Amino acid sequence: MKTLTNYSFVSKYIKHVNASFVLIFFTVLALVFANVGALKGWYFSLWSQPVSFSVGDFNLFSHSGHSLTLGEFINDFLMAIFFLAVGLEIKREIKVGELSTRDKALLPIIGACGGMIVPVLIFSLVCPSDPAMQRGMAIPMATDIAFSLGVLSVFSKRVPIGLKIFLAALAVADDLGGIIAIAIFYSSDIDFMYLILSAVCAAIMILANILKCHRKRFYVLFGLVLWYFMLNSGIHATIAGVITAFCVPSTLTKGTGYYLERIRKNVNKFPVIDIDEQRNTIVLTNDQVHTLKSIESAADKMISPLQDLEDHLHFMINYVVIPLFAFANAGIDLSGMSIGTLFSGVGLAVMLGLVLGKFIGVFSFSWVAVRLNIVKLPTNTTWKAFASVCVICGIGFTVSMFIADLSYSGLEGAGEALLDQAKLAVLVGSVVSAVLGVILLGKTLPKEN
Repeated sequence: MKTLTNYSFVSKYIKHVNASFVLIFFTVLALVFANVGALKGWYFSLWSQPVSFSVGDFNLFSHSGHSLTLGEFINDFLMAIFFLAVGLEIKREIKVGELSTRDKALLPIIGACGGMIVPVLIFSLVCPSDPAMQRGMAIPMATDIAFSLGVLSVFSKRVPIGLKIFLAALAVADDLGGIIAIAIFYSSDIDFMYLILSAVCAAIMILANILKCHRKRFYVLFGLVLWYFMLNSGIHATIAGVITAFCVPSTLTKGTGYYLERIRKNVNKFPVIDIDEQRNTIVLTNDQVHTLKSIESAADKMISPLQDLEDHLHFMINYVVIPLFAFANAGIDLSGMSIGTLFSGVGLAVMLGLVLGKFIGVFSFSWVAVRLNIVKLPTNTTWKAFASVCVICGIGFTVSMFIADLSYSGLEGAGEALLDQAKLAVLVGSVVSAVLGVILLGKTLPKEN
């Protein structure tokens, strides 16, 4: 079982690494488009184009009677799909993964708590007390799982598996904290009618789960309805993705043993083929074709709706949603900025929150917990190597960018300037954390044999 768990983690680890390179490419592409004269105007006007999916007078992609722009469609709808995948991953980790037991979950959760609390404190202390600026205090809370695991991939087998699992689990716990922050602090102008409809829709999905409805299409359909209600309720629409994820069943219709036995019985119906005949093509009888289809059906039903949906979303999230989000949000016009932008106001607060706050928070909370014998360090790990991984936790790209947009987008006056400052600080802070992490890991990890 331990071997299977490690194999599952390694597979997921490779997927995150590949996604990190795609994310880097589209981030750089966005910066190029936003700063090259011939492309600049087209790039910034693109995101204000209206998006609609209409049937008669009803437009699914509308808020308060107004069509979403392309930028809003990406940040409100596509990111809801991203948070659906995040929610599915969190639920799976709680059920059977690295958050499933106290011993597994406690160190990443404690570290994640420190990694959220300290950056927020640093932001609130460094940033001017202007209420508009202080809206962004949650920006440095998050750790980007794709980028952070991508950095670890540089060192391949030199990184103990326990450290990789710790970082992945911490990033998942961080995402949960970010989701809670979005739900509490970035909701406004509540429409109680749509809020009640949202609650009814969520209740229907919860009841369906209790009644053992395992049809993924049912939850996707009601998740879409829930998204529309929440979009118009005043609570940020991406939360609909998380609620839907936690309603998707993680159980099987008849249990694993039933389907395993069914597969075993059907496989035994086929004759044992002689070694000399293994290369020959045998035309199956109608009964054998029916038996194979029964095996295929049983194998499909052994995968829970939660894991099946998560697997189907993988490609779309890593190679469509996140690249589009990066391309739409990482484009910062640098012409009106100077290096001083990073050493004052929101820019300094975000950068220090990521580079110092994440490291101090994750490391100090973890160190205290280990010293009090509440938890233990990951196997085959030294404090120096652990501290180096804590530095990588300052890579906050995706969710940090998203919270920056929620914090400052649409603010009157200096809102656009504050948003650009925050985004630039997220980029620079993440790069600094990555570079420092690589240097320190190179010195603290065991050398290859």
